[in-house]
Order: sequence, then C-alpha cells, then structure tokens
Amino acid sequence: MELYRYALTKQVVTAGKLIAALDLPPETVRDGLAGMVDLGLLRRVEGGDGWYAATNPDEAPEGTVGPLERAMWQQRADIERARKRLSALAPLRGRQARERTKSPSERIEDLGDVRGLIAGLAVSCEEEVLTSQPGGGRREAVLEEAVGRDEQMLRRGVRMRTLYQHTARFSPGTRAYVERVTRLGADVRTLDDRIMRLLVFDRKVAVISVRDNSNGAMIVYDPDAVHFLVNAFELAWSSAQPFPLNWDNGELAEIGEELKLKIFRLLSEGLTDQVIAKRMGMSVRTCRRHIAEVMSRLEAETRFRAGYLLGSRGWQAAARGSEASPPVAQGDATS
Repeated sequence: MELYRYALTKQVVTAGKLIAALDLPPETVRDGLAGMVDLGLLRRVEGGDGWYAATNPDEAPEGTVGPLERAMWQQRADIERARKRLSALAPLRGRQARERTKSPSERIEDLGDVRGLIAGLAVSCEEEVLTSQPGGGRREAVLEEAVGRDEQMLRRGVRMRTLYQHTARFSPGTRAYVERVTRLGADVRTLDDRIMRLLVFDRKVAVISVRDNSNGAMIVYDPDAVHFLVNAFELAWSSAQPFPLNWDNGELAEIGEELKLKIFRLLSEGLTDQVIAKRMGMSVRTCRRHIAEVMSRLEAETRFRAGYLLGSRGWQAAARGSEASPPVAQGDATS
C-alpha cells in the first residue's frame, strides 16, 4: 500500500527511488514492485531501464481479474459440454438394464434422471422426434430448457412434430418457443381435447408420464408398444390444426367457439368444472367464463337449460347470437 500510494504521486518510479524515498529494505521494495506488476497496479515503461508507471486503480482489476473471470467462464462452458457428452451415455444405461432384465420398459421416479435420459435420447436421435404436451401453455423454465435441445436436433436434420392443446396458442412463452423451432423446420399443431404426454425418438423409444408421480416417467422400449403409441399420435395429428404464428381474429374466434362447444359437450357428460378445465388445459376460472358466456348468449338461467337449447338449436345457431371474440387474453389460458 505504501509503495503504491507513493507511485501514484509520481509519473514514473524506480526501485532505487522507492528505496530512497521510503527508507525501505531493497528486498521489500523489489517484492512489492513484483506484486504490483502481477496485480496490474504498475506497468513497466517501454524504453526505460527499471522504470514503472502506476495505473488507474479503477482499471487495474479489469486487466488482472478480467482474464481470470474469462478463464472461469471458459471452464464452466467446458464442464457443460462434457456434461452433455456424458448425458449421451444415458440410453446405454437403459439398454444395459434391458439386456440384463429383458424388461420392455423402465420406470424412472426422479425428475433429474428423467431430464438426463431425455437429453441423452435427444443427442442420439437421428431421424425423427414426436412430442405431445397437454395442459395448455408450458412453463418458461421448461421451454427454455427444451428450446436449445430441440434446436440442436433440428440443425442436425432431425424431423420434429409437436402437438399442443388449443389453449397453448394463448401462451406468449409457448408462442415464442414455437416460432423459434418452426423457423428451423419443426411442425406444430393443436387440438381442442386433452392429449397424452409423450415423446418418441426415432420410433424406437417412447417416454410417457406415469399416473402417481408427476416427476416420473415410463421409458418404453418394446417395439409393439412404441408402434401403438406412434399410431395414437398419428391419429391425433391427423385431426389437429396448424399452430398459427400470427394473430388472426377470425381464426382465434373459431378456436374460441370450438373450445366453448367442447366444454358444453363435456358438461353434458356429467363432468365437473375442475375435470373439464384440466382436460381442456385451462384454469377453472377460464372454463367457467366460457360457460357463463354461452349461457348469456343463449339467455339460459341454468346449465341444464343451456344444454337443452344447444341440443335443440344446434351450436351454429347459438353461435350467431353474439359477435365471436377470442376466448381469453394472452397468458390467461392456463393457471
């Protein structure tokens, strides 16, 4: 500190000047000079024999700490690349387990293990991935994790088809994700009814949800079972509609009418608001808003009366009762 304080008051200094001015032992001065040079507090003057100039103390950390920080970030990037390469070995673990147990499937209880296995399957995927995601818009954190992985597959030439429910169209995060992946060639569609949670890689391995653990998954390897799941996906895909990237009031109004009609059909089957909302991928509040709007349009005081009028008039006649509008505002499709 004493050496640097003195150096700041002078334009340039030498070891001899510091020894004379501060009455310090020569070894102490030399060690101090070397330390300040290492920290970037002093720099050697070109053309001068043993001359040093003090640097700005605010700029010194950038020259000294900056390279260390950059090296640290580089190490982190190396670690992340190594982790991704190692995750590619996850399918081998499953394959080894199948060869040992001859089991056509494998149940995984931990969410971290599920994500690791999906990452490994994505890395090893060569031709096609099929995905169906129920429940309306997906969480931002889930989408952020998925978009990088999916973009890597698409850039490798892997074909990608994804199914959502109609309510996902009103999720800003999901729309942003769809825009990114479709730009690289992915095909995304939506349905009005609930779909199974499913991923199929190269029509060889399928990942499905389990009933009693929202964080777990079943990994299906049996060729006949995977074939059945692919056929179920294809059936849903054939009746789905393309996910629009541009807002179209007419198309949104049409989707809104489909949602309302589906809700009343489910009501007529005796399902509760909570069950219908979950099946449609929307909040209970939004579901009840649709019900109230249709009852108002039909001038029906009870749901039973509304169902009767729909049955007697038909949905199209009832729909002409008021101007159609998008069913919900952006971001309000799910809760």
